[in-house]
Amino acid sequence: MTGHQDGLRSMLRPVRGRITGGVVLQAVATVASLATFVAIHLLALELLRPEVDRGAVWAVVAFAAGALVVRLVAQAVGYQLMHDADIDFQLAVRRRVAAKLGRVPLGWFGARNSATVKKALADDIEAVHYLVAHALPDLTAAVVMPVSALLLLVVFDWRLTLATLVLLPLFAVLFVATGRRGSRQGERMAGAVAGITRAVVEFVQGIAVIKAFGGRDRADNRFHRAIDDYMVAFSAVKGPILKLSATAYALVSPAAMLLSATAAGTVFVALGLVRPIDVLPFVLLGLALTAPLVVITYGPQAFAAARAAAERVDEVLATAELPEPPVSGSPADSRVEFEHVTFGYQEGAPSLRDVGFVLEPGTVTALVGPSGAGKSTTAALLSRFFDPWEGSIRVGGVDLRDLDAAALYASVSFVFQDAGLVTASIADNIRLGRPDAGDDDVRAAAVAARCHDRITALPRGYDSVVGEDAQLSGGEAQRVAIARALLADAPVLVLDEATAFVDPESEAAIYDALSALVAGRTVLFVAHRLHTVTEADQILVLDAGTLVERGTHAELLTHDGVYRRLWQAAEQQGTPTGGRR
Repeated sequence: MTGHQDGLRSMLRPVRGRITGGVVLQAVATVASLATFVAIHLLALELLRPEVDRGAVWAVVAFAAGALVVRLVAQAVGYQLMHDADIDFQLAVRRRVAAKLGRVPLGWFGARNSATVKKALADDIEAVHYLVAHALPDLTAAVVMPVSALLLLVVFDWRLTLATLVLLPLFAVLFVATGRRGSRQGERMAGAVAGITRAVVEFVQGIAVIKAFGGRDRADNRFHRAIDDYMVAFSAVKGPILKLSATAYALVSPAAMLLSATAAGTVFVALGLVRPIDVLPFVLLGLALTAPLVVITYGPQAFAAARAAAERVDEVLATAELPEPPVSGSPADSRVEFEHVTFGYQEGAPSLRDVGFVLEPGTVTALVGPSGAGKSTTAALLSRFFDPWEGSIRVGGVDLRDLDAAALYASVSFVFQDAGLVTASIADNIRLGRPDAGDDDVRAAAVAARCHDRITALPRGYDSVVGEDAQLSGGEAQRVAIARALLADAPVLVLDEATAFVDPESEAAIYDALSALVAGRTVLFVAHRLHTVTEADQILVLDAGTLVERGTHAELLTHDGVYRRLWQAAEQQGTPTGGRR
């Protein structure tokens, strides 16, 4: 919990002064609101005197009016301070997170889905926003109001105060019992919810198979059983808890507190302990003692949510960045060298071991191997999604670590299995390859990538927005990505089998587009389908993270090695294809 608190405090430190000011003003506004009720009692005392002192009456009225003005001004200024602090906090943290996301390794995103990034950048910051802009002011009022009311009532008559609060101990006992029962039954409820989740995921993800094999009724039955189990658990767990909770809050409801204050006051008046007029403050202020209890009991949840959110944001901000050199190098050409490269995703478990090879300028090199051999990892390292643990990767004689981001991606571009289109116009997606490119250059790249005709057939042509009025198939999206790479015009190109998930017709169109893209470039491509590598200048064969063979298609078939076995296995299946990753 200490880590959560430190993260939240650190995040709010730049606006702490305004938050403190807002809390103080909210407390002042709360006390001022109680002053108006005190004024009613004072006014009643003056008006019930045998001879009414008009000056005193107007003084009380002026006091009440002043308290009202103080309340309105303090509350307005307090809320303004809190919301200004909240806006500045959100802006500063979102800028820090966005800047951090721009500097972390690209491979960091591969290990996290978009929902995870969105949660840190939007949802978690929103949780802290709720604490600052809403929960803190409400909680301040909820704490200050009963404490101030209690002090005032004690000043009026401590005996009647105790009698008015006679129901509070019973509320406390029931509230604690509710919390303990809920904690004990939480595991049962979690299990029931998990059962529904499993049934829903199974039904949604497997709907095609379920329907194809006539298993819909069985899946429906499993889902219904999960719901029934949940309802049984909910009734068994929540039923008694809700009864206890409802009873507890009924004891401190405004009606119950009014009854308590009135009954106690009646008894005290009958015993001659107080005057009837002395009961009035307890009838007016007694409600203020317990009305905020709901806010107080639920306030800690807002703090807990904000603390957990702050920790998740801190985790993002603490992500190690890829270091950039103070001065960027400049590659002499497009020659690529891997020298003794070792790398892994988990410490002590390398995915690549002492891998070394050279890609000569203008050549096409294919990476093949069984599943898990390290093919996509090698491609990701050349795109500097990660830095190697050992060894170096050079382009044009310059280590990738000596190139800043601009120089690196001016030298190396990539097209992976996921086209990576963003929610923007088709033109802007292509222009990501070169932001200053004109419309004619964008269209020329699309023509070369064989996607111009499809784009012009969209409702708004190049202005159509991906995911809105531009619904593209996998093959069409890949051709847009190829157009983007063409526009970038980097001399080194990394391809992680852009046709891995498309139909044969789309595959042919993509290869037409790739023929324009690879011309004159140094190309490293990951091959999952071996029939695509036969014309490569060289083939690198990886197995269990080690480079075991290299040569042309014809040369490798003459050796009894991994490549020949992969080719023969693929021929037996009808299409020479290799494993993934």
